Amino acid sequence: MEGGKRGEGAGPSSGGSSSAGGVGDQRPEKEKETSEKPSGVLGGVGEEEEEEEEDHDDDAKDDRLVAGFVPGPLVSLKEQIEKDKDDDSLRRWKEKLLGCLESDLNDQMEPEVKFHSIGIISDEFGEITSPLPVDESRNRHVLFTLREGSQYRLKLTFSVLHNIVSGLTYSNTVWKGGVQVDQSEGMLGTFAPQPEPYVHALDEETTPSGILARGTYSAKLKFEDDDKRCHLELEYSFEIKRAAR
Repeated sequence: MEGGKRGEGAGPSSGGSSSAGGVGDQRPEKEKETSEKPSGVLGGVGEEEEEEEEDHDDDAKDDRLVAGFVPGPLVSLKEQIEKDKDDDSLRRWKEKLLGCLESDLNDQMEPEVKFHSIGIISDEFGEITSPLPVDESRNRHVLFTLREGSQYRLKLTFSVLHNIVSGLTYSNTVWKGGVQVDQSEGMLGTFAPQPEPYVHALDEETTPSGILARGTYSAKLKFEDDDKRCHLELEYSFEIKRAAR
């Protein structure tokens, strides 16, 4: 009985034939097809899964590389210029990149970033510039005043000495009443020594609006390179006033 039930059940699934001979004739082909088709389908899925796993492994590897990034050893500017000096094209490229810096060709390895001034640019009053370092007597005083809801940008003028500074970044943290209310950060880039100072404006910011936004804020502006050398840490204050009507 059980064998008959299995035969009846197999009949409709084998193309509608009810004869035992038809079932027996077609089953090897069906079994062959089913044994071939799944292998192709599963093979495709397996390949996709393997590719996804490989991509995931590559992403994880990249994350580990970024997290564990270690800058290469420092080489003095003099050594960098003198290296491959017999290659005229490479020598001209280095001269174009680094300029004429004979006075700075010493064996000092550490780059130095010297900040000359900080400015505030706003459509409301144009540009206000303060020399750096800020006078200690003015360090805690209000450096500039802005209207609520206004756009502004900080502008820095600086020089790079002795060696190439790589991956110069900034962070600007703002507090009001001892509570952190904002933090912005960004990448300035990599800079080589040159006779003329660099001028760089940070990303545009918008002051908050409302009665609670008005008042005096304290802030800390910090600049670091790839090697976590801090080239400037500036504490300053600014004020936000009611918008003009």
